[in-house]
Amino acid sequence: MRILIIAMPESIHTARWISQISDQGWDIHLFPSNDNGLIHSSLRNVKVYHSFYEKTSKDKSVKIHGIPVYNKHLASLGKKILKKMFPVYRELQLYRLIKRIKPDIVHSIEIQAAGYLTLTVKKKYSVKYPSWIVTNWGSDIYLFGRLKEHESRIKEVLANCSFYSCECQRDVLLAYKFGFKGKTLPVFPNTGGFDLNAVSKLRQQGLTSSRRIIMLKGYQHWAGRALVGLRALERCADLLSEYEIMVYSASTDVIIAAELFEKSTGVKVTIIPPGTTHDEILSFHGKARMSIGLSISDAISTSLLEAMVMGSFPIQSWTACACEWIEDGKTGILVPPEDPDVIELALRRALVDDDLVNQAAEVNYQTAREKLDYKVLKAKTIDFYNTVLEEGTKKQWVKKF
Repeated sequence: MRILIIAMPESIHTARWISQISDQGWDIHLFPSNDNGLIHSSLRNVKVYHSFYEKTSKDKSVKIHGIPVYNKHLASLGKKILKKMFPVYRELQLYRLIKRIKPDIVHSIEIQAAGYLTLTVKKKYSVKYPSWIVTNWGSDIYLFGRLKEHESRIKEVLANCSFYSCECQRDVLLAYKFGFKGKTLPVFPNTGGFDLNAVSKLRQQGLTSSRRIIMLKGYQHWAGRALVGLRALERCADLLSEYEIMVYSASTDVIIAAELFEKSTGVKVTIIPPGTTHDEILSFHGKARMSIGLSISDAISTSLLEAMVMGSFPIQSWTACACEWIEDGKTGILVPPEDPDVIELALRRALVDDDLVNQAAEVNYQTAREKLDYKVLKAKTIDFYNTVLEEGTKKQWVKKF
């Protein structure tokens, strides 16, 4: 099977998805949806197609096509010149790649970059058309579908693809509402599963109620609302004297706010540095009483799943599809992402109710065993592609791409 994936090669989520199929002997090609010359260090057994890229260390199984240069500044300059001289160079590269390798499946992972690029090539050039899978990431439809700039483009992507995949039943319904008429693939997390036997060794022994760390996802941008989380924590300072707040993926404004929070409350705050390994992040969740994730839009938040696996009580914004994984008020608490009053009440409950957090940890881990074991999700991912290949062979269609 030959698969062409259009996605962000620097993303851990892309790397984790591909890792589920990289040992199948399939011919896997990865075309970057944004030409930044980066690849994630976890990628294996894949061919990557850059324009200019900085020569860096990588696994020998990763074959990079493009023009290598010796520093990122030269690579950036080369891309700027190329874009100025040939504004549609990435479209042409993708078209020529499809024409040359003749993939059985084209899979765009994420819509606003990968999906739009694939659609442009489909509309603009003529080439044998393989089965096209569109995977919805995070807010691709739930948020961007409500924005005037994106609504019609999303509808056009969904009208032109053969298969659709996502992490939430919510987003299946939205895809059909947007006019999708193809086949929906099984709903499961885009980031793969967990080796539960291995990660269980990273969990602090004993009950969740004995833990004295609080994890806070530090995103503060178009979707993330970490500053609201800090404000709610500040209101709970009377209960936090024995606790340490650990903030990961923190943006600059969150780092500043966290320092001010520590000075005003006396509660210790640690900023987890960029580049911290996934296992280290999991181990922090495994030492946390609760894990807070707030955003105005998401699919199934990976940090929520990590908290469930590691026994940390999830407090998650209800704008994600966490309701498909936890029971509000029992195995986690769902909150509005921009209301510190409601979030404060949720934090106070999780801080004082030992039975709540202990019982939630047991139920959530059982859910993880049933739905998040990496062997289960790996098998689903392999079947995912085999199903698409079989359907495409049955139809034997050739369209203009």
